[in-house]
Amino acid sequence: MMPTDIQTILAGYGSCVAAVSGGVDSLLLAVVAHRTLGRGAILVHAASPAVPAGDAARLRRTARDEGFAVREVDAGEMRDPRYLQNPVDRCYHCKSHLYAALAGIARDAGAAAIISGTNRDDLSDYRPGLVAAREAGVRHPFVEAGMDKAAIRAMARSMGLCFADIPASPCLGSRIHTGTVITRERLAAVDAAEELVRRRCGLPVVRCRIEGDAARIEVAPEILHDPGMRAGLEAAVAEIGRVFADRFPFLATVELDPRGYARGRAFVGKP
Repeated sequence: MMPTDIQTILAGYGSCVAAVSGGVDSLLLAVVAHRTLGRGAILVHAASPAVPAGDAARLRRTARDEGFAVREVDAGEMRDPRYLQNPVDRCYHCKSHLYAALAGIARDAGAAAIISGTNRDDLSDYRPGLVAAREAGVRHPFVEAGMDKAAIRAMARSMGLCFADIPASPCLGSRIHTGTVITRERLAAVDAAEELVRRRCGLPVVRCRIEGDAARIEVAPEILHDPGMRAGLEAAVAEIGRVFADRFPFLATVELDPRGYARGRAFVGKP
């Protein structure tokens, strides 16, 4: 069963183009939009090196299970030097490209709205991408329904969706310190390191932050103080060092961050 409010809001659009990254918010939006509007919901995924491979795979599984099609686009942010220089408003440049691509699809299809998985919690944070959304006239049905992250997870659980409790999964660009240039190689290094630690240590939340030529692995602080887990982590970091020496030699050092995980640590200069 789906809550009536969100169904009513989506039905009110009549048709839409939805941005779907593969995190819990956008996946739920895709499922509900498809179940409510059927072919009137065009679901679009930005195929970008900044999207974690696991997120793209999760989206493909959900699309298969739910029976909807996903259109992939190259929004073009990797060709924009304003994005690649990784300024404090990096997300604005990324989302501007994404919403321009979605606007073209909406025009061609005659879709009435472009929608995103933004929720109420996002409105209290510094998110330059929301400026791009406002400029593009993007609608946020979860915000219109008064839903925050907890409500989104609760709704996904009530619908029996397997992704209800997956950890937050921001783009890989968020792991690269503000001012450190974004490259395909740095994004690939982040994804490879995080996947290796998750696989070797069974940890749901891992971050590989890159600043210049240094990579730091962040996990929950309590794990760092567990001798058994610490040994496994140190072995995983040593393996990452060997992988990087072969595939990403521009990264000179890899180490565990002794401070542990903290949200948004690579984001420097927030107003």
